[in-house]
Amino acid sequence: MYDVERIRRDFPILGREVNGQPLVYLDNGASAQKPQVVIDAVMRAYSHEYSNVHRGLHYLSNLATEKYEAVRGTIARFLNAGAAEEIVMNSGTTEGINTVAYAWAMPRMEAGDEIVLSVMEHHANIVPWHFLRERQGVVLKWVDVDETGALPPERVLDAIGPRTRLIAVTHLSNVLGTRVDVKSICRGAQEKGVPVLVDGSQGAVHMPVDVQDIGCDFYAITGHKLYGPSGSGAVYIRKERQAEMRPFMGGGDMIRDVKKDEITWADPPMKFEAGTPGIVQQIGLGVALDYLMDLGLENVARHEARLCDYVRSRIDGLNWLNVQGTTPDKAAIFSFTLNGAAHAHDISTVLDKKGVAVRAGHHCAAPLMERYGITASARASFGLYNTEAEVDALVDALELCQDLFG
Repeated sequence: MYDVERIRRDFPILGREVNGQPLVYLDNGASAQKPQVVIDAVMRAYSHEYSNVHRGLHYLSNLATEKYEAVRGTIARFLNAGAAEEIVMNSGTTEGINTVAYAWAMPRMEAGDEIVLSVMEHHANIVPWHFLRERQGVVLKWVDVDETGALPPERVLDAIGPRTRLIAVTHLSNVLGTRVDVKSICRGAQEKGVPVLVDGSQGAVHMPVDVQDIGCDFYAITGHKLYGPSGSGAVYIRKERQAEMRPFMGGGDMIRDVKKDEITWADPPMKFEAGTPGIVQQIGLGVALDYLMDLGLENVARHEARLCDYVRSRIDGLNWLNVQGTTPDKAAIFSFTLNGAAHAHDISTVLDKKGVAVRAGHHCAAPLMERYGITASARASFGLYNTEAEVDALVDALELCQDLFG
């Protein structure tokens, strides 16, 4: 049985007050809170176990290396990768996508080659491809969502042309909550010989992920949304694609031998992990993923689906609330504006006075804001510890906003 009240006790910050009100934390899409086991693991690593990893022969270095490298296997298990060596650890999705852009795409794309994107991509899955557009003449082909915010796979596949070299698409929209059928996209793209990169920043948080079943070539995740530390993350890279990549960054750890006139690279994944890594952050991520897997991603998904249904039931009658993204199977992420003159920042400020934390702005998704004809929205994004009572608190605060601004 999924006991949300017990789970909430694992997160110490959820017991505090903000502006004299119990904290209602609905900004999980930006960054999730951390359970005590993660906090303890980070403190223990710094207090009693810290050393640099790899090549050290003393006890603490061996211990840190063992704990750090074990996380690679944990991530592989979390994503069901074929091997731990297919996991490149990094600071998060942004670094993961940039690694693919610099190490795989940049050496193999020429002017006129195409990358297919959807309009609901996060800037982390847009800006690296603009680098290729500006510097190498690569063409970005944009695929629109339908009136509900859905992204039918056939729209993406129909955008493939003879010069298409990559599809880069989100698994789940950080603004609309839209789930994307990336498996169908990958299957269709494979038939046309086009690799697929999936931005899993949100997808991996809200549902089980099996990269082998999906069939993607690259899948990026970020730790701070997965209830782990900031500065942690990874990108799954299929072995066949690793063989096509040149190193993205140069430095220690990613080489086997360095001479004055010659360099021999380390084998993947070390080949793509230059310098001292975020040792403690990654150790914390491993603990966070174990926590999630112990809860069961299927159980988390069912809990959040119930929350999503309850949110819909509470806001359906609010005819002054404009919700962006209405797909039936969306995740529990709700972006909205109010009729009238209230800006998203004003909405967020009023909600904060009631202890309700939401995000306001363009959510690093400017092309999607343009598609909806708005400059900003407020966003309530739910997580594994949120409750129906917190939904009620959100709606009460929104009604106050309407009284003030409507």
